[in-house]
Amino acid sequence: MVIKNLFVNYSDAGDRGSPVIIFIHGFPFNKSMWNFQVESLKDKYRLIAYDIRGHGSSEAGNEDFSIDLFADDLIGLMDALKIDRAILCGLSMGGYIALNAAEKHKNRFDALILADTQCIADTPEAKEKRKKAIEGIRENGVQKYAEESVKNLFASDSFTTRVNEVTSVREMIVKTSEESIISTLLALSTRKETCHILSEIEVPVLIMVGIEDKLTPPDAARFMHEKIKGSLLKIIDHAGHVSNLENPGEFNAGLKEFIASVY
Repeated sequence: MVIKNLFVNYSDAGDRGSPVIIFIHGFPFNKSMWNFQVESLKDKYRLIAYDIRGHGSSEAGNEDFSIDLFADDLIGLMDALKIDRAILCGLSMGGYIALNAAEKHKNRFDALILADTQCIADTPEAKEKRKKAIEGIRENGVQKYAEESVKNLFASDSFTTRVNEVTSVREMIVKTSEESIISTLLALSTRKETCHILSEIEVPVLIMVGIEDKLTPPDAARFMHEKIKGSLLKIIDHAGHVSNLENPGEFNAGLKEFIASVY
C-alpha cells in the first residue's frame, strides 16, 4: 500500500470485524518476526503486522528517520486501513514507537503491549556504542554487524534450542540496507525519553521481557511496571531480547490472556 507517497509492506490477517492488534517489530528486523503470534491469534482477532520504513519491503523515503516519524507512519497506516482503535504490541524499538504514538494519540489505542523495551533515552554510553556501530558498518558492512548483533539478542540456550530463529533474525538484519540501519541507529540515539508519560497512561498495559534480555533487562521492565498504574508484568523464561521468538508458547499465552481481558 502507498501511504503519503511511500510504499508500506504489511499483512492483514483474521476477521475484519474483530478487534485489531497491530504488531510493531524491533530493530533491524521486519514484520516476519511476528509470524508465531499472527498464526496463534488470527482465529479471534484482526492482526496487522507491518514493515517500518526502511525495513523489510517498506520504502525508506527521503525524510530523516526518527521515532516521531515512525509513530506518524503508524497513524498513517491506521488511517489508510480505516482502523480507529487498536491494541499496539511493540518489541524493543516497536515499544518506543508504541509509547510515542500513545502519548500523541491517546484516543486511538485500547491497550499497549510493551515487549523487551524501555522508556529511557539513550545514555551517553549507549550513544557512543551506536556511534561505533555506525563506524563499523561503514568500514565492514552489514554482515559483520549482524553477526555481532545476534550475540546480544538471544538467551544463551537459544543458540542451540532455537537455531532457526537465530538464523532468521541474522537474515533479517543482513537484508536491511546499510543506509536504513545507520539512519535508524541515529534515530534511536536521539529519541526522547517517555518515562514521564507512564503515570498518565490510562489504558491496560502488559509488559513482557525475556529473563536473559541483555539490551533492555528485566529491571527496565520492572521500572515501567511500577510507573504504569495497574500494568501487568510477565517475565519470559528461556528468552533474551527477542522473547516472542525464543519462547513463543509463553509469550503467546501472555498475549491471549491479556487481550481477552481487554476485549
